[in-house]
Amino acid sequence: MPDLFDAYPLQAGAYHEMLAAQGKVRGHWQPVCDYLQRSGPAQLAQRQASLTRQLQENGVTYNIYADPKGADRPWELDLLPHVLPAGEWQQLAAGVAQRARLLNAVLADIYGPQRLISDGMLPAELVYGHNNFLWPCQGICPPDGTFLHVYAVDLARAPDGRWWVTADRTQAPSGAGYALENRTIVSRALPELYRDLQVQHLAGFFRTLQQTLIRLAPNDTEPPLVVLLTPGRFNESYFEHLYLARQLGYPLVEGSDLTVRDATVYLKTLSGLRRVHAIMRRLDDDFCDPLELRTDSALGVPGLLDAVRQGRVLVANALGSGVLESPGLLGFLPAINQRLFGEALSLPSIATWWCGEPAVMARALEQLPQLLVKPAFPSQSFRPVFGRDLDSAQRQALAERIQARPYAYVAQELAQLSQAPVWQQDTGQLQSRAIGMRVYAVASAQGYRVLPGGLTRVAALADAEVVSMQRGGASKDTWVLGEAAAVGEPWRSQRDLRVADLVRQDPFLPSRVVENLFWYGRYCERCDASARLLRIILTRYLDGDDPLALQAAVTLADELALLPEEGTLPERLRTALADSDWAFSLNANLQRLQWAASQVRGKLSRENWQALVELQRESRSLDDDAADFGEQVDFLNRLVMSMAALSGFALDDMTRDEGWRFLMIGRRIERLQSLCSSLAAFLRGPAVFDQAGLEWLLELGNSSITYRSRYLAVAQLIPVLDLLLLDEQNPHAVLFQLKLLVRAYRRLCAEFAGSVDPGLALLAEQLKHFDLRSLEDSLFGSASIHAVLLGLADLLHDIAVASGEISERLALRHFAHVDDVSQQTVSV
Repeated sequence: MPDLFDAYPLQAGAYHEMLAAQGKVRGHWQPVCDYLQRSGPAQLAQRQASLTRQLQENGVTYNIYADPKGADRPWELDLLPHVLPAGEWQQLAAGVAQRARLLNAVLADIYGPQRLISDGMLPAELVYGHNNFLWPCQGICPPDGTFLHVYAVDLARAPDGRWWVTADRTQAPSGAGYALENRTIVSRALPELYRDLQVQHLAGFFRTLQQTLIRLAPNDTEPPLVVLLTPGRFNESYFEHLYLARQLGYPLVEGSDLTVRDATVYLKTLSGLRRVHAIMRRLDDDFCDPLELRTDSALGVPGLLDAVRQGRVLVANALGSGVLESPGLLGFLPAINQRLFGEALSLPSIATWWCGEPAVMARALEQLPQLLVKPAFPSQSFRPVFGRDLDSAQRQALAERIQARPYAYVAQELAQLSQAPVWQQDTGQLQSRAIGMRVYAVASAQGYRVLPGGLTRVAALADAEVVSMQRGGASKDTWVLGEAAAVGEPWRSQRDLRVADLVRQDPFLPSRVVENLFWYGRYCERCDASARLLRIILTRYLDGDDPLALQAAVTLADELALLPEEGTLPERLRTALADSDWAFSLNANLQRLQWAASQVRGKLSRENWQALVELQRESRSLDDDAADFGEQVDFLNRLVMSMAALSGFALDDMTRDEGWRFLMIGRRIERLQSLCSSLAAFLRGPAVFDQAGLEWLLELGNSSITYRSRYLAVAQLIPVLDLLLLDEQNPHAVLFQLKLLVRAYRRLCAEFAGSVDPGLALLAEQLKHFDLRSLEDSLFGSASIHAVLLGLADLLHDIAVASGEISERLALRHFAHVDDVSQQTVSV
């Protein structure tokens, strides 16, 4: 085959997924190769670019710790799938299900009678020395004896074509959500090929997971509530947590969203505490409960283990299941399976020796140059060591460390990973890369059901011997070919919804999410106001033709603490724009905006999130020390437009539920405080009658066009104040925002049985009755007008303070849950 395959590399000694001996295409790969040849390099490059763009638009990320690309590193996905024939997959799936059954039985014994330890089938050191063996879980038997609700296994193919187990994932297996997203994107990039190959669907696996959690959850009189517990956005696979929560229909919660009362877990919502029946966790074992497990954990739920012990909540996977994530166990599993089930393991592990046995250690030390040395426990902080890469002195030092603590080391046979084709976008060619595959199984009433596919991981470099996402690896969709046309499976359970089931609010909206929506709204307004004022100062500074207007704007910025106190004006401007270490800078507020948005990502539309991603990309230009003020003005112009877009998304894309209401209240409070503080400072300043000062005040209040369309005159004080203070049709007027805030606050108090503080409403009445004629009918000349302006400034200051006090009351009542009403439990 010319072109695409002529230069395809064949690595000696490795199994090639696509090509057999002498470069002949394997039968199940032939349709893929034919398709690639028909498409040609140009079309493949176009499809890979479209796939990459789709990943970015969907916000698919994988966080590599300490990665220079930042916390939200784009997920890497290859255009070409990993293809497996149906017959091979059936054998593989049977082996995975068998292994899941075995490991579930091992967990039942470890936290039960411990006969495997007492009979010498399982070394006590490998169990008790593991940091994820949890003594407080001893004697706890989960419903139906199911410890592993979801199991994952890492597989590698040997040069002879057999699959070997390299690791078991039993604690909180990750990657199934990425596999589902990979399928969605690749099937759209290669729709004809996907259809023609009759690829098996993934939906049934996730539907089984839903059914299992509902079936095993404690069942009282109300429908079970299942939540997905995440460590938060800095976790490497946070996107997957968010994605699975959306797809499964579970609230995504953090530990602070949950509380335990009388051994019962509750979700803290705006309307009170709601009973939680099952928790699908993405949190490591020892972090889950700071009372009985890791006391320094800020991620868990105090009292969770006691609720589990008393059967009041289901946790999947069971707490303590991470004890099986030790490579030292691999060599003992075949004998244990024979003992428990009377059959051989059909899916073997890669040859592994635990050095805690003297004879095994001696053999491992003899063969050290041919072995890979790994930690026996995940708590040990050293990377696997290839014996062949060490000189004699280094091997001797490693041997001494092993002899000093033999139970802490495992020796493994070196695995020659199989090779699969990948599309190289930069060269427009096919290349081969080492791959590994993670396969998933879910518990069901009939045993374990295996996901027909999985997450294929791809090495980052052509000569890489380790496949790891944390080392910059990529991924592939895994296609298991069907023997007949795949029939679409319903994604979610087919429960008939009746009129009585209809809801128009999210009944499980965590208070934390509402709080972040509130602050998301505030930071949107704060960034917009800061950008407008800094743009005013920069443009006047660059023009240099109106020093009085410039000085007035700088004075206002000083009053609002938007400029640092020290340095020349250019230095102060650069700090106010770009220095994220200065708490009041625009860059720091943009980072807070991004943080708040990341906490409520599940409430934002895809277009809204994409606008935020683009804003984050734009804001990186602030870190460019070489950028001049002209470029910074261009950035501020784009930023103001981006803020307008985010405002539009809030108004048009979001359902008017409780979360949206708090977002808008946050916006109104921030806009009120900004408007009132700015106007008060301006009225006390020297430019109150200056035409240029009034012009930039209109610009700051986003009302220049409205003023010009109404008045065929230059900016003057009375009409400017009318437009920015009293015009109830202008959304940027103080009275407009004030009335809406008072109305929203009263509604909240009525719905949540709160007491209404009349202070802000009284201030609104005072402002409404302010008579602008007092500024033109002066009895005592300019002194009288000045006194009126100072009194108006004081009123605006009081409004700003009162709106801030409402913010504090909302936080105490709805976010911190410090009063009696918010502690009540509710059911749905």
